[in-house]
Amino acid sequence: MSGGVPIELARFDAFLFDLDGVITRTADLHAWAWKKLFDQDLEARSARSGTRFVPFDIVSDYRAYVDGKPRSAGIRDFLASRNIRLPEGAPHDDETRATVQGLGKRKNRYFLALLEQEGVRVYGSAIRLVRDARSLGVRTAVVSSSRSTARVLRVARLTHLFEARVDGVERIRLALPGKPDPAMFLEAARRLGVFPERGVVFEDAISGVEAGRRGGFGLVVGVGAPDQADCLRQHGADVVVADLGAIRLIPREPAAS
Repeated sequence: MSGGVPIELARFDAFLFDLDGVITRTADLHAWAWKKLFDQDLEARSARSGTRFVPFDIVSDYRAYVDGKPRSAGIRDFLASRNIRLPEGAPHDDETRATVQGLGKRKNRYFLALLEQEGVRVYGSAIRLVRDARSLGVRTAVVSSSRSTARVLRVARLTHLFEARVDGVERIRLALPGKPDPAMFLEAARRLGVFPERGVVFEDAISGVEAGRRGGFGLVVGVGAPDQADCLRQHGADVVVADLGAIRLIPREPAAS
């Protein structure tokens, strides 16, 4: 195959992939779950105050405030954009509580319900890239803020393709800061036994490409439509592709005998 974006495997030992929007198409399910959550809350506030209801924008608000971030951070950041502050609450809060933790549990229920209804769709070109990379000796990890990562991988039958998984569950267990801090990517590189400069990050979220850049990774590949390309580059992507089928792997030269 000629053309495309070449990645010379002599320079890299590991590929680290975000999940939603890069490997799986569950980003759409997350976006709709966020919209349902926030629109309910905003509409109730509007009714109480008599002010105009401005719904959550599933494209612009999702990208700017919640995409790629830990669930609680997404809630705080979006509500702050509307000058709304909620108490943090406690991990045992149920979903009826008007707290960050309560709203987070409600959003997760909406997402899991959509997951059961819709199943998991994947990007075929991304799966081919992962398989091709592994066949050429590249180590692979999935790095996602979602606490449902293991479940999504299991439903999609993709668990075996990744040697390491650093997700929302692990982030909490290890007390790691979420993206755009690079800690999750750095932990995945540590588990794979590679230096960051020998790793390639594949991300569709602004917070994710920022994390890859801050972590000192050798290459940060942004995944997004043409209208997102400039923004992804501005936040740290070295290159941007609309589809991972555009990636062309250049194998290592065989060792001299």
